[in-house]
Amino acid sequence: MRRPGTTGPLRHVPHAIVLGACLSLLSWLLPASAPAQELTIGYLKNPVQEANVAIMERWAAANGVTLTRIPMTHTVFQETMAAALPTGGRPFDIVWTNDDWAWRWIDWVEPLDDVDGMETVAPKPLEPFLNRDGRPTVVPMTHTVGVFFYRTDLVSDEDVPTTFVRMVTVGKDLQAAGKVKWGYVGAMAMNHTWFTQWWSMWNNQCDIFRPIYERDNAVLAQEGWASAVADLCHQELMEFWWDAMNIHRITPPGMTAFTRSDADAVFMAGDAAFTVADLSSLGLFRDPHKSQVAGKVAMAPFPIGPRRATPVAWNEIWGWAIPKGVPEDRKALAKRMLGAMLRDIDGQIEQWKMAGGPPPNRQAWDRLAAEDPVFRQLRAAVFDVETPMHAAYYFANWPAVHRAYSQMSIKALTGPREAIARTLIEGAAAIHAAAVQ
Repeated sequence: MRRPGTTGPLRHVPHAIVLGACLSLLSWLLPASAPAQELTIGYLKNPVQEANVAIMERWAAANGVTLTRIPMTHTVFQETMAAALPTGGRPFDIVWTNDDWAWRWIDWVEPLDDVDGMETVAPKPLEPFLNRDGRPTVVPMTHTVGVFFYRTDLVSDEDVPTTFVRMVTVGKDLQAAGKVKWGYVGAMAMNHTWFTQWWSMWNNQCDIFRPIYERDNAVLAQEGWASAVADLCHQELMEFWWDAMNIHRITPPGMTAFTRSDADAVFMAGDAAFTVADLSSLGLFRDPHKSQVAGKVAMAPFPIGPRRATPVAWNEIWGWAIPKGVPEDRKALAKRMLGAMLRDIDGQIEQWKMAGGPPPNRQAWDRLAAEDPVFRQLRAAVFDVETPMHAAYYFANWPAVHRAYSQMSIKALTGPREAIARTLIEGAAAIHAAAVQ
């Protein structure tokens, strides 16, 4: 009796080679196994973005996908994308995008209206991301908004200022009582104008160009890029802030040079009753290791000027885009993952609680509003008020316009009050020239 495997032509062949040959034959006979699934994601190293990526990372792990996270500084991210996207390159399968540059990317990134869950997001913040066919090129990760913050240890909810005049009165009263050093602190320097000049401009029925609140470039061009900064509404605004700094003295005297970081530092030191900041600053304000006002901060709608009956807000988004150079199978996988993120209500609520990033899915708003008093404040201050304009204009010469506006406003606020009207007329000409150059 011969034992199997000890006779015949394979008798002297090592077992390992025989086994390898059998496995090779079996793999040829059976259907090919699916290739390993993997995606790369490039983004800003920021707590909100990290929290949103964590939602997708959990989905990837549960679905056999390797997700490689590549966090970067703002400068490195911009340089990487500027070099890759215009040439059809694929630096990552998924990339961070926002309204500042989305309009520049529309020819280089995929339309994403077919991602599951897109019907749950607010439509207006998608407008700067629409491609030439009117299709969105973003899946939102969070809302990025400006907020009017006030000190709850100094002002009751009922006494929060609802008008410019009331903000001055309450601020002066608190200062006179020795309860606070400044009534209001905000940022005014170039690239920080949202936090003083612009929120108040929009809340006095005013804007940089006419028509007021218009962001359609075709309409603005038809109007000749006519600047509105010499209009009476803007003169009222500049005179209000000049008086706040020089007559009422409710603001720091050097506030025209303040960045958002400077303003945040003054507020966190407990030296001001009111400020306007990005919602992302809420985490800093609430951190007892960094802030003297932790546990004493709340949010409210913006105070309004004499030309408005109700407040307005701005509401933009951060989101994700997919470069066109990504292979089709990876595009499909990336869309699946982004759709899963949009549908993950629990994950988005965790994102809000961890990092202060408001969920993109509006269904999460209802749950949070029912259980979280801080989110209820945010919803009342931003999501439930009118948002007639976007926080920027979207055309190639916008940086030059922004620079011209900043130079004009700082000159108006640091010069004599009687020169404000003339400064605004000169500024309107400079802004128009910057827009059409």
